[in-house]
Amino acid sequence: MKKDQNTKRVFIVDDHPVFRDGVRRMLEGDGKFIVCGEAGTAAEAITGVSRQQPDLLVLDLNLPGKSGLELLQDIHAMMPELPVLVVSMHEEAFFAERVLRAGGRGYVMKMEGPEKIMAAVHRIMGGRVAVSEQMSSTILDSLSRPATKNSTSVISALTTREFEVFRLIGQGKDTHEIAAALHLSTKTVDTHRVNIKTKLGVKNNTELVRQAVCWCGEQG
Repeated sequence: MKKDQNTKRVFIVDDHPVFRDGVRRMLEGDGKFIVCGEAGTAAEAITGVSRQQPDLLVLDLNLPGKSGLELLQDIHAMMPELPVLVVSMHEEAFFAERVLRAGGRGYVMKMEGPEKIMAAVHRIMGGRVAVSEQMSSTILDSLSRPATKNSTSVISALTTREFEVFRLIGQGKDTHEIAAALHLSTKTVDTHRVNIKTKLGVKNNTELVRQAVCWCGEQG
């Protein structure tokens, strides 16, 4: 697809074809964008983005096999200048800062609708970061406060997978439910639990659950 000087090329990654179609129609209806490619998995995304060299990546976090956060880190390592907007069903409070830290330029919840998503696209293409005013205030506030045991600065020590496991623990999920949600084995989830406890300095599963629940409550 030939690139016009005034048209920005966008690549969409989401495992739901209907949502990808909706985003495509929204972007191309704006008149300033064309969709140069789509993918439903991380593997397809890596190949497609490398081949198409888009101006913007629109990314969901829920992907089969490898999470969107892990894919974001891979894409950022491969193309550090590529702006990435995450559009996800997950609460912004849980993931926005993590997305920015991984190299993303914005975060919008799917429930916000087309207008908010389109506004975020324009904001990012204008060289700015796109998060809600509330999230922006939260991030600035966290930077100005000293670290506490439950603070984001401590949670940031977790890997992407450990963070996802920790979040699901805080939502009351057991090992089998976490394994199913993240497409992992229960043995792998248990290994992540051990690593999380070590990094956060907690002694047992009861204390881990309590800390995870408290952290989730703080984000809400």
